[in-house]
Amino acid sequence: MSHAHGSPSPVSSRSGTPLKGRIRLPGDKSISHRSMIFGLLSIGETRVEGLLEGDDVLRTAEACRALGATITREAPGRWRIVGAGIGGLKDPSDILDFGNAGTGSRLMMGVAGSHPITSTFDGDASLRKRPMRRILDPLTQMGVTVVSEAEGGRVPLTLRGPKETIPITYETPAASAQIKSAILLAGLNSPGKTTVIEREATRDHTERMLRHFGASVEVALHGADGRAITLQGQPELRGTEIVVPTDPSSAAFPLVAALITPGSDVVLEGVMMNPLRTGLITTLIEMGASIERLNERDEGGETVADLRVRHSRLTGVTVPHARAPAMIDEYPILAVAAAFADGTTRMQGLHELRVKESDRLAAVAAGLAEAGVEHEIQGDDLLVHGSNGKVRGGGNPVATHLDHRIAMSFLVMGLATAQPMTVDDGAMIATSFPSFLPLMRELGATIQD
Repeated sequence: MSHAHGSPSPVSSRSGTPLKGRIRLPGDKSISHRSMIFGLLSIGETRVEGLLEGDDVLRTAEACRALGATITREAPGRWRIVGAGIGGLKDPSDILDFGNAGTGSRLMMGVAGSHPITSTFDGDASLRKRPMRRILDPLTQMGVTVVSEAEGGRVPLTLRGPKETIPITYETPAASAQIKSAILLAGLNSPGKTTVIEREATRDHTERMLRHFGASVEVALHGADGRAITLQGQPELRGTEIVVPTDPSSAAFPLVAALITPGSDVVLEGVMMNPLRTGLITTLIEMGASIERLNERDEGGETVADLRVRHSRLTGVTVPHARAPAMIDEYPILAVAAAFADGTTRMQGLHELRVKESDRLAAVAAGLAEAGVEHEIQGDDLLVHGSNGKVRGGGNPVATHLDHRIAMSFLVMGLATAQPMTVDDGAMIATSFPSFLPLMRELGATIQD
């Protein structure tokens, strides 16, 4: 497939044989980004196994190189990083181009912004539309100067770091692991304690990895669903080894494909079972999905398991708003599962989906309409009226808006619809899941690009 910036590459899928077999999915994107960043901020050598080599992560690696890390790819998925250490970052000689990487760009603003250097961030057309003000507001409280920015606090933007970063206590306005992580990463280069308060707990990979590299992090409960995370600034992070578990967000696609395709029985190996990332699995089991956890074990500070997934009759459920942070990336594929369920699935509180790679809520609704699936948006809730396993499909090509998860979700849908499904462009799938098509075909999926 062509690169995401080239001409569109339509991709189609259609129903055929049951999905069978065992596959190992790519490494988790969140952990892969952070492996590079923590490698940069450490003294000594960090070795990473199972890195996701998608475009997003490779952009973060390039930015870490530009800021002073020595990074070598030794084999597929195996990387070696020699860090510059906290306080040791250098002025980048060029613009830091993050392509489509929202996570990489936002986390690196915390990293670079907290050092006395000047750095310019940019990205592709999709990233240029995404709001960065939520990251810039706390960083400016920490002493970072926003030298220039595109309208509305978007990239391209230039940051200049202070001589000494100010530690702050900050309550995040939205449940966002990216905001929390950017502040904590900036707090690494400040004296004293930096505290982030979140009303709803978000994925905690940054806190886990901070500890893995030797930082002191305290996590306390805050209110009913929230947490207060306190980091002691200016630790000496030490290079270490990381085995990247496979990505539950990537696992979501073959998992739902197996659930909706009659006769399917697949095993997904080594999937991360972090409770702040398994909201989709919890929801699907509530809907009646046959998902078995096998061989649970620990890899790199995270619990992983092999998942056996079989075709299941699903029933509509209400997905509570409080679950959104644990499955924010999985709503498009949940909407596909819901289309095949018996009854209505209501997904509550999806405001965050409006500021992802695209307005994901509108994009999902448009795709469901093309497939003939009854649905409605009520405020920030999405209702999908299931048709008990019989979905028409067909329609015009689904507009993906350069969003990899929209593309993969509707290709999965086409594996069980009466008529084939086409997405207008599959090129950007490579940003998060470069092996999606070959792995799906290995299980028996009929997908043509």
